[in-house]
Amino acid sequence: MTDTTRNAVLTCDVLVIGSGAGGLSTAITARKQGLDVIVIEKEPFFGGTTAFSGGVLWIPGNRHAHSNQVHDTREAALRYMRHETGEFFDAAAVDAFLDTGPQMLDFFEKETTVKFVPTLYPDYHPNVDGGVDIGRSVVAAPFDARALGKDIVRLRPPLSTITFIGMMFNSSNADLKHFFNATRSLKSAIYVAKRLAGHLKDLALYRRGVQVTSGNALAARLARSALDLGIPIHTNTAARELTTTGQRVTGALVSGADGEIRIVARRGVVLACGGFSHDVARIATAYPHLKRGGEHVSPVPPGNTGDGVGMAERLGAKVAIRYPQPAAWMPVSRVPMRDGSVGVFPHLLDRYKPGIIGVTRAGKRFTNEANSYHDVGAAMIEACANERETAMWLICDHATIRKYGLGFAKPAPVPLGPLLRNGYLTMGRTLAELARNAGLDGQVLEATVKHYNVGAARGEDTEFGRGTTSFNRYLADPEQRPNPCVAPIGDGPYYALKVLMGDLGTFDGISTKVTGEVLDEAGAPIPGLYAVGNDRASVMGGNYPGAGITLGPIMTFGYITGRHLAGVSDAAAPAQSQPDASQASKTALRTGT
Repeated sequence: MTDTTRNAVLTCDVLVIGSGAGGLSTAITARKQGLDVIVIEKEPFFGGTTAFSGGVLWIPGNRHAHSNQVHDTREAALRYMRHETGEFFDAAAVDAFLDTGPQMLDFFEKETTVKFVPTLYPDYHPNVDGGVDIGRSVVAAPFDARALGKDIVRLRPPLSTITFIGMMFNSSNADLKHFFNATRSLKSAIYVAKRLAGHLKDLALYRRGVQVTSGNALAARLARSALDLGIPIHTNTAARELTTTGQRVTGALVSGADGEIRIVARRGVVLACGGFSHDVARIATAYPHLKRGGEHVSPVPPGNTGDGVGMAERLGAKVAIRYPQPAAWMPVSRVPMRDGSVGVFPHLLDRYKPGIIGVTRAGKRFTNEANSYHDVGAAMIEACANERETAMWLICDHATIRKYGLGFAKPAPVPLGPLLRNGYLTMGRTLAELARNAGLDGQVLEATVKHYNVGAARGEDTEFGRGTTSFNRYLADPEQRPNPCVAPIGDGPYYALKVLMGDLGTFDGISTKVTGEVLDEAGAPIPGLYAVGNDRASVMGGNYPGAGITLGPIMTFGYITGRHLAGVSDAAAPAQSQPDASQASKTALRTGT
């Protein structure tokens, strides 16, 4: 490190620490209001957890729903959120979210490269007061990542375990249906062949898939929009500590390949570091299953180590673990990879399919497997309360696994042998043998399957009501009648897959005002310091009401914070013209620009 580098100083209006949807939405909004913004990211890639996500936003009252004649009201959404957040209902934050969410969506679609398409997702609890069967969720439109130019190499790749040789699937069920039916339908076989041919060409040219979907598309679109506005995104650049002048946060010391640099931020510093999913010490006291000595396997990016939360705490910010469910739970499985590493597979689809059930080590079902990942995760934690290990085993017969797959195991014709040999899957000719091989209670498992099959033969789940909500049925098999979620477990051989607890990001975090100002222990704002994204405590209060309830509020409050930093309170106020971004900020941090 040279003395010149050590003493380098950059100046901007707003410094954003983190490059996920929270950080980039704040940066873009502030820039559109005329502020000079710098974004730094400690990892080699931009996109944060967003790039691994489904790219779905939950925005009640969005224009896509209106244009498709979906009937919904603000009052219904308010009742739903009041029910879902319970004792953690924050009227001011909920009002701001419901009022501003549709405006935020319109702003990004009209003013940036970010585009969304409607989805058919029901709310996760559509049968409770205010819940709906369709209309509140939108998803990022697919994107050709080649539009990033040379910066395509800095877009975080999608989670490898949920791609097929790096190929992403469209968020629609129709896309996946072709892959499931490739061996049974000529039309699907041709569709899959074309997709594979195009993808293999992209791999040869770009060493990655370029037709990106879901969260990868959202991350790419946000990054393209930021770069188009002249916002530098400095990857491989970590914030070491916040700097203050008097009681005000005025910047940060950051380090990259060129050494340490001080960034001065005239308006404020925004923490958007992705929460604390990989902060081992913090989650040991925050996550209930870890408090009793269990295991947790998170698929979120490894850089989400609680940097923002820690920096805020050191300045006196209030960070309390209040929510009974402090994270968005996701059942996951460990995948032994060919290179000797271990991947993490999030169980987003298989649990909904007919003929697949989940049991504890005792061999008993404990929940409706077709509920949301968060609800199933919370049920896992409760069901294993008296055990050291929080885990479930997904069970199915041979015909079912070949039709739908199971976790990382793909449907036919992809062979199961490698996953049986490396221990990912366990097999048994009978349920008793399967139980012995998997370490389950065989007698109880046999009784569980027998009891389940009695109702399943009629398309009923008499114990947990699987398939009774529109959300249960949404990701199931519509060709299975009368219940797309329920079918008997038939003849062997049988398969078991061990599933552990993971998360999609933290719900608890830094206490803030609605506009994002970080609050201290006394409830007063820390001047110049803001938090967005998963660094900020979720407006959902630790619950998971629907698809996109992380990214929807994240981008909405990022939009609110960006406008607040620019001194804009009227949502209808026109954007100011944008001056050129600081040339120094473009050149002094060469790493990743």
